[in-house]
Amino acid sequence: MVRLFVPLPEPTPSEVTLTGERRHYLVHVLRLGEGASLEVFDGAGRSCTARVASVDADAVRLELGEARRSPPRRQVHILQGLPKGDKLEWVLQKGTELGATAFHPVAAARSVVKLEPKRAEERTARWAKIVEEASRQCRRDDVPVVHPPRPLVEAVRALAPDTTLLVLDEEESAVPLGEAFRGSAPGSPVALVVGPEGGLAREEVQALRALGGRPVTLGRLILRTETAALAALAVMMHLDGELG
Repeated sequence: MVRLFVPLPEPTPSEVTLTGERRHYLVHVLRLGEGASLEVFDGAGRSCTARVASVDADAVRLELGEARRSPPRRQVHILQGLPKGDKLEWVLQKGTELGATAFHPVAAARSVVKLEPKRAEERTARWAKIVEEASRQCRRDDVPVVHPPRPLVEAVRALAPDTTLLVLDEEESAVPLGEAFRGSAPGSPVALVVGPEGGLAREEVQALRALGGRPVTLGRLILRTETAALAALAVMMHLDGELG
C-alpha cells in the first residue's frame, strides 16, 4: 500500500487536508485520485489507513481510519564524523532502515568536510528528507531525528545523562561492541560514535572516555566509516531482537 508522511495532531482527527508539497506529491507523483486508499504515518510512531475524499486545485482532503501505534523502540543515536561526498546520506538512509532513532553529524578532528552555517542548514534539511523517505519505504512509523552538525564533544554532552556511550575505536581490541551493548540497561538509550575517514584522534578518544565513553571494536577488520556505522547498527539491532 502507498504510504505518505503526514504530521498529525493529537488526538487523531477524522480527516486531514494536504496542501503544497504534500498535495503535489500525492496527486502528481503518486497519481492518486478520489477514492484511492493509502496509509499515512506521522513520524512519531502512529499510522492509519486513509482514503482520498476529494482533490481540489490547491488541496487534497483525506479521511482517516483508526490510528495504530508502533511499540516503543530503544533510542539509538549515531554520532557520525562528517565524511566526504555522499557517504553521510548513505548512512542516514541505511541507518534508518536498520533502526537508528537519531543521527548527529559531528565535526571531528580529522573531518575534511567543513560546513558553514548556511550550508549546514541546507544540508540538515536535505538529510531530514532522506530519513523521512527511508522511513516511508521501510514501513517505519517513526522518523529518526537528524540534528544539525556540531562539534563531537558538544554533541556528546547534549545526550541524555542515562545514555550508554560507545566509541568505535580502531585501536581497541579487548572489548567487542556486542559485549558492551549487552552491558547497557534493557531499553536504555545508546549512542555510538563513529569517526570520519581518518578515524578518531587519540585526544578525542580520551575526551570521550572522560565523558563516560567506552571504546569498542567490531573485530579485526578495519571498516570504512560508512560501513562501520551500519555494521554496528546491525549488531545492536540483532542483540535487541529487531533483526533475526
